[in-house]
Amino acid sequence: MKMDILLGLQWGDEGKGKIVDVFASDYEVIARFQGGPNAGHSLEFNGIKHILHIIPSGIFHREKINIIGNGVVIDPLIFQEEIETLQKMGLNPAENLRISRKAHLILPTHKLLDAASELQKGNKKIGSTLKGIGPVYTDKTARNGLRICDLQSSDFRERYREQVARHIAVFEQCHFDYQAHLPAMEAAWFKSLDCLLQFPFIDSEYELHDLLSASKKVLAEGAQGTLLDLDFGAYPFVTSSNTIAAGAFTGLGLSPHCAGRIIGIVKAYCTRVGSGPFPTELFDEIGEQLRRQGNEFGATTGRPRRCGWLDLVALKYAVMINGVTEIVLTKADVMSNFDTINICTAYKVNGKIVKRMPTETDVKIEPIFTSFKGWKEDICAIRRYDGLPEALKNYIQFIEQEVSTKISIVSVGPDREATIIR
Repeated sequence: MKMDILLGLQWGDEGKGKIVDVFASDYEVIARFQGGPNAGHSLEFNGIKHILHIIPSGIFHREKINIIGNGVVIDPLIFQEEIETLQKMGLNPAENLRISRKAHLILPTHKLLDAASELQKGNKKIGSTLKGIGPVYTDKTARNGLRICDLQSSDFRERYREQVARHIAVFEQCHFDYQAHLPAMEAAWFKSLDCLLQFPFIDSEYELHDLLSASKKVLAEGAQGTLLDLDFGAYPFVTSSNTIAAGAFTGLGLSPHCAGRIIGIVKAYCTRVGSGPFPTELFDEIGEQLRRQGNEFGATTGRPRRCGWLDLVALKYAVMINGVTEIVLTKADVMSNFDTINICTAYKVNGKIVKRMPTETDVKIEPIFTSFKGWKEDICAIRRYDGLPEALKNYIQFIEQEVSTKISIVSVGPDREATIIR
């Protein structure tokens, strides 16, 4: 049995949570493979919106196994908040949620390091979510991190203190006032460990291998988006993990031989949170209209998202990097009520027309657009592809031709029912 991979093809916020929820009925296992509470996966059903940050989006299906993989970083406080919210809904996540023993822990001082780093960068800050993601991955790479398995060690407190002492040395060197915050943060953090310890800690690489060998269907769920990948995004305006399909194998401990379908999620337009290049960004009323109609405010930070037209140069790059086999187009409903819709098909860089993503982030990019007639009708209640406006079908057909990949699903609203499967 092969493992299918579902991931974002833009700068995150593509609607992965909803699509995982839609797909979940076809799988027996849903596994998160990277990122942490900097992700915000939104799902909506029965008229209620739900946001998950660490827990896989299959958790609302009681019969599905949900696994937090070794590539994920976990903040016990945010984990506890998510668990308590699910329990209030009548769910018992302890029955179907498992955590890799190799996943790393976000400490209170990781969040303070994040804040200190952004403060030092001033107007060159990258727009961090301040969740401690960069610092915890730094410690992981430096081989100083604390993992889930360490919670079961008799000397955990001693290991914790050694880690915090290294962080305090950094605070003192940069004259960052950590003492005003750390004691209260630590008290809450240690208390939240009680919730985390109620869940099964597993060697997820062995368990996933056994599940696939037993012909169980596994869906790997990514966080953020391809254009935020540590290696292939617009560095340094990236996240601290590998968000691309290859990250599913290192983030879960499986061989690339296990790869099945690679399902890429893309919005019908583009958004971005934080700093960094955004060639098609709109600074006018059209951009504001996209933000209003799409409710484009970060699920994790609440910050208004930057909005712009769909960028096919970036999308082709994402399809190539990931080996995408099919595309899910989300938020098509947000594109209603525009007279004209533009798609970026090339860049002008230093006077030359190019169709490749520049490696450098300081080059001036002028987007080259192809224009399409818009549509005015509300499409949220449409459930058959044939019922969509011709202008939207032309838009979809153009994207498919340009990226040489089929759009297999069109989302026309946030609810799980507002989904057209072609």
